[in-house]
Amino acid sequence: MPPSARQIAFDVLLRTANGAFAGDLLDSASRGLDSREAGLASEIVFGCLRRQLELDFLIDHYSGRKPTLDTEVRVALRMGIYQIRHLDKIPRHAAVSESVDLVKRAQKRSATGFVNAVLRKVNRDLVRFPNRSTELSCPEWLLARWTEAGLDAEAIARAFLLPPEKYYTGERQQDIGSQSIIPLLQIKPGHTFLDLCSAPGNKTLQAIEAGAKAVACDVHYHRIRQVPVRDRVQLDGTADSLPFSQPFDRILVDAPCSGTGTLGRNPEIRWRIQSSDIKELHQKQVRLLRNALALLKPDGVLVYSTCSLEREENEDVVAEVAGATEVNTTRRIPGRDAGDGFFAAVIRSKESS
Repeated sequence: MPPSARQIAFDVLLRTANGAFAGDLLDSASRGLDSREAGLASEIVFGCLRRQLELDFLIDHYSGRKPTLDTEVRVALRMGIYQIRHLDKIPRHAAVSESVDLVKRAQKRSATGFVNAVLRKVNRDLVRFPNRSTELSCPEWLLARWTEAGLDAEAIARAFLLPPEKYYTGERQQDIGSQSIIPLLQIKPGHTFLDLCSAPGNKTLQAIEAGAKAVACDVHYHRIRQVPVRDRVQLDGTADSLPFSQPFDRILVDAPCSGTGTLGRNPEIRWRIQSSDIKELHQKQVRLLRNALALLKPDGVLVYSTCSLEREENEDVVAEVAGATEVNTTRRIPGRDAGDGFFAAVIRSKESS
């Protein structure tokens, strides 16, 4: 028998707890499932990750104590509580019994009685959460950071509790915020175009569709080989020199970032990112932008973009790079704007300003 939706969700959540990314795992594990089962697996995985802090509080709440739990047991409880409290079409008995079965399957039979007892207490009654971090299932340091930056932290966090809407460009699924970046370059047919951090390639394809002669780059071979364009280069954009002898009309630096604008789409990030990571990313982003700017024609246009909400990864990067003259900047903020959070700065070199 093929694995059920809940078995797949359980396995994906366990591997995600050990550092993997849920989306990649689900894509692979769900092949062969019918659309209904695949949809349920996805709903459980991303729902549990988005509401992880809330669910862990509820485990303590319904058990009447703060138990020490093996990861397999905690994941099964999160899944059961999420289904009972948030999924209307799941029978209560199915959520309970299958969560118990998952614990047995994971060879944690001694915990089956505890899991059964806790899940039988779960209901949809209003629960008073101890703080906004637990209620919004978002680390307090992130909420405080957004508030300090003048953003509506609660609106952002609430938006990240919801499944992201699906948007398409041509036949590709691509977030509406992501789609908004390439038009800022004002590409014309025949323009040479460098995408310094291309993978997975959606923006590169957008540029080609606009008429650009594109070169796609990425630091990872396994990622760049999946970008469906002719001219691909594996390189580290932060290196001392890049292997190009001719400048480009248009350059995109869609920089690797913390991803704090995508916590609805990639919810596991919120449990992994630390403030120190943002500082380290800032230095890499500065090197990327500096190297890219050196390859820009005097009359060319460069766009620096991230899917981060953090000023250190956005305005502060542009301000630190000598010769980066902003034409304009745009921001997309979840809870205010549709789609993921994005920042983009349109830049020209000083020679063309």
